[in-house]
Amino acid sequence: MVAPDKSPDEPAALPEGWRRPLEAELADGERIIAWFDPDLNARLHFAEGLVVLTDQRILSGLGPEAEEAQRSRTGSIAVSWDSWPLEAAASLRSREQVGLGTLELLGQASLLSSWRFTATRSAQATQFVQRFLEYRAARANPAGAGRAAATVCLSCGATLEPGQTVCPACNPVASPPPVRSLWRLARFAKSHAKIIMLGFVLTLVSTAAVLVPPYLTKPLTNDVLIPLGEGTPVPRSLVYFYLGGLFGAAILAWLLSWAKTYVLAWVSEKISADLRDETYAHMQKLSLEFFGGKRTGDLIARVGSDTDRICNFLSVNLIDFGTDVLMIVMTAGILFWQDKEMALVTLLPFPIIAWMAQRVRVRLRHGFARASAAWAEMVNVLADTIPGIRVVKAFAQEQREVERFGQRNQHVLDANIRVNVLWAAFGPAVTLLTDCGMLVIWGYGAWKISQRQGFDVGALVMFIGYMRPLYIRLDSMSRMLPATQRAGAATHRIFEILDRVPSVAEPTKPVHPERIEGRLEFRNVSFNYGTRRVIRDVNLTIEPGEMIGLVGPSGAGKSTLVNLVCRFYDVASGGILVDGIDIRSFVIAEYRHNIGIVLQEPFLFFGTVAENISYARPEASRAQIIAAARASRAHEFILKLPDGYDSIVGERGQTLSGGERQRISIARALLTDPRILILDEATSSVDNETEREIQEALDNLIRGRTTIAIAHRLSTLRKADRLVVLEDGQITAVGRHEDLLESSATYARLQQSQMESIARVGA
Repeated sequence: MVAPDKSPDEPAALPEGWRRPLEAELADGERIIAWFDPDLNARLHFAEGLVVLTDQRILSGLGPEAEEAQRSRTGSIAVSWDSWPLEAAASLRSREQVGLGTLELLGQASLLSSWRFTATRSAQATQFVQRFLEYRAARANPAGAGRAAATVCLSCGATLEPGQTVCPACNPVASPPPVRSLWRLARFAKSHAKIIMLGFVLTLVSTAAVLVPPYLTKPLTNDVLIPLGEGTPVPRSLVYFYLGGLFGAAILAWLLSWAKTYVLAWVSEKISADLRDETYAHMQKLSLEFFGGKRTGDLIARVGSDTDRICNFLSVNLIDFGTDVLMIVMTAGILFWQDKEMALVTLLPFPIIAWMAQRVRVRLRHGFARASAAWAEMVNVLADTIPGIRVVKAFAQEQREVERFGQRNQHVLDANIRVNVLWAAFGPAVTLLTDCGMLVIWGYGAWKISQRQGFDVGALVMFIGYMRPLYIRLDSMSRMLPATQRAGAATHRIFEILDRVPSVAEPTKPVHPERIEGRLEFRNVSFNYGTRRVIRDVNLTIEPGEMIGLVGPSGAGKSTLVNLVCRFYDVASGGILVDGIDIRSFVIAEYRHNIGIVLQEPFLFFGTVAENISYARPEASRAQIIAAARASRAHEFILKLPDGYDSIVGERGQTLSGGERQRISIARALLTDPRILILDEATSSVDNETEREIQEALDNLIRGRTTIAIAHRLSTLRKADRLVVLEDGQITAVGRHEDLLESSATYARLQQSQMESIARVGA
C-alpha cells in the first residue's frame, strides 16, 4: 500500500519488478493512492499482477507466469496495462469462496474487470476496497478534501496517517516497552512482603557495617600513623583497638551481606517462579485464537528466557542497585557531616554521570528491544526444526536449516553488537569521570590542609577511603541501566500474555450440568475467520446417541463446525445448544469433560503408554486403563512393547506407528466416557488393514454416544445415521448415502471422485 503523495519510484513502494513499468505508465502529476497485488490469473494459475488506484483512474497489469529470464535481463516485468477512469467505476467489491477470492470492478451497468487471489491476500483486498471507497467519498465531498485521507499497511492492516511512510506496527525499531513495566511485578511481591522487609533491614545494616572501616581510618591516621611517623610513642592498646575494629567491621559486613544476598535472592527466585506459574496457567486459559497468531519458540522464550532474565535482574542487579543507593546516601550524609565544602567537591561528577545515563538510556532501550525480538526469532527456528527433524533429514535440508539458523543468530549478534558499542563508550566515560573526581579530591584536600582550615590528613584519608568505594558504586549503578532495560523488555513481553483476555469467555452465570444427554442443536450458526465468513446460517439437530457424518470438499467448514462444538471458538451469530442449553452458559472445563476427540494426527506426550491413555483421567486405575486399551484394540501391541504399559513412547509418540498412536488416542477418549464424540479424519492417514482395526475400536467408542465424524473416505461413514453435506460453509443436503447420491450433486461428485481414485489404485 502506498501512502498519498508518495512517489512510485521509492524502492519500498511497490513489489519487486513493478516500479519501472508503473512509472512509465503514469501520467505527469498522477498520484498513487493505493495498490493491490493479486496472485492468481483468470485460469487460477499463480501469476504476478498489480491493481493500482490513482487520483485519476484504476490501472491493472498482469505479468507473465514465468518471467524470471526476462527479469534477470531487465530488472522489471513486461506488462500490458488496462485502465478505467474513476468516473466509470461505480463500485469495487471483494468476494471469497472456499479459500479463493475475487476482486470485482463494476461499472454503471456491467462488470468492467475482475482479479483472482488466494486467501493470503484476503486482508489486502478488503483494505484496497476500503481505500477505494474512502477516496471516492473524499472526491464527492470537496469540503473534506483539505485533509489527506489516511491509508493502511497491507502487511498488518495498521493505519498510516497522511505523510507517514513507515508502518508503526511493522517497523522493527518501533517504540520498545517502557521500564515502568517492572513496577507491575509488585503484585507478585505482596505475598512475600515480610521476607522482603527482612532483606531491606539486612541491606541497611550491612551497608552501615561497610561504612565503619573508612570512618576508623581518620582516628587511625591522626592518632596512630602520624604520631608514629613523627617518632611519638602510641599505646599498643590503641593500635589493637583500631585494627580490631577494622577487622570486626569487615567480618560483620561479610556476614550481613551474605544473609542479605541469600534472603533477597530467595525472594527473587520465588517471585520469578510465581511469574512463570501464572504466565503458563494464563496461557492455558487463552483460546486457540491466541496460539494461532503466535510461534511456539516465541512463547517458550517468554516463559523461559524472559522470566529467567527477570529473576537475574531481581536477584543480582536490583539487590546491587539497592545497596549502591544506600551506600551513596549514607556516605553522602557522613561526608556532609564531616565537611560540607569537601563533600560538594567529592560529589561533583554525580550530575554529569546522571545526565549521560539519561541520554544513553533511550538508545539502549531501542537496542535491547531489537535484541529481544532477534532472540525470539532465533528460538523460533529451533522450535520449528527440532520437532520437524524427520522432515528436514528426509528432504536433505540440514544445510538449509543451518544457514537459516545462522542468519537469525547473526541478527542476534548484530543487535547485541550495536548495544555493546554504545555501552562500551558509556562505561569508560563514567570511569574517566570518577578518576577525574579522585584527582579533584586529592588536589582540593591538599589545598585545604595547606590552608589549615580545620581539615587534616586523617580527614583526607577518610574522604579517600569513602570515595573509592563510592565511585565504584557509581560505576556499578551506571551498569544497572542496560540490566533494567533488558528486564523491562522481558517484563513487558510477559505481561503481553497476562493482559490477554480469552476470546472464549467463561459465563457470568454458569450452568453446572451433572451429566449431559448429548442432544445437539445448531441454530442459525455463523462464524468468521477474521473478515472471511466460513460458516453461514447452519441449522441442524442431532439426537442423543446419533452418529452424524460431515462430508464436503476441503475448506467447506467441517473442522470449523466441530471446533465450535468443542467451544474452541465462539460463534459469530446464532447459537449451539446441548440438551436445550446454550454451550456458552456452561463452565468451559466442565463442558469439555463431556467431549471426547480423536484427531487425524493424534498427539502423544513424552511419557509412558499408561500416562498417555490416562491423560484426561490421571486418577484412573491400571485396570481401567487396560480395559480402555482392550476396547480400542491397543492392548495386544502394547504388551509387545519392551515395558508394556510402562514403555516410553518418546516425544510426540515417535516410537510408535501412526495406527498405534491412533489406537492409544482412542483409548484415551474411551477412558473419559464422553457423551459427545468428535472424530476428525481419524482413519485418513493409515493403510486399509490398520483402518479396519481402528474402525473396530471406533465402533466400541461411538456406541451410545452422540458422534460427529469427519471423513474424506466416505466408506468410513457407513454406520452414520445421517450424512450432512457442507459446501462453502452451508448445509446443502442431509440424508443417507443412497438418498444423497440422487439429491446432492456435491455428494455424488465426491463419491465419483473416490471411486475413480480406488480404481486407479487397483490398477
